[in-house]
Amino acid sequence: MRMIASHWHDATRLLGSRWVEGVALLFARVALAGVFWRSGRSKVVEGTWLQVSDATRYLFEYEYSSVPLPPAFAAQMATLAEFFLPVLIVLGLATRLSALALLGMTLVIQIFVYPEAWWTVHVIWAALALVLVSRGAGLFSLDAPLALWSRP
Repeated sequence: MRMIASHWHDATRLLGSRWVEGVALLFARVALAGVFWRSGRSKVVEGTWLQVSDATRYLFEYEYSSVPLPPAFAAQMATLAEFFLPVLIVLGLATRLSALALLGMTLVIQIFVYPEAWWTVHVIWAALALVLVSRGAGLFSLDAPLALWSRP
């Protein structure tokens, strides 16, 4: 029995290491960023980076009309956020703040746009964002060396 307990302890110590946590957080960052990056790409004119499409303007004007912001402003801000926040998250730069912003976007989408999608989609986005807000970017990020450099 002691042998099993010893192996169990060794396995849990390995799985709880900074390296394994770093890989898990990297996967969480890429997964969350991918969702929002693809959404941002669907909002722009093909072949451009940030030119909001007419279809996006229409969606924000009519389908997403319950969002408590002017539709043109909401469309532009959502597009910008869905481009820049995923880049920051993949790089692991300002990860906690970027994930918090994406959590906020998720909650806006949940409350005002697709309230029926909590258990099918939004809970996963929220969980990934909350992991990144609470744990940070992990070992494989730009936040990691910056944190070491900025320590007193």
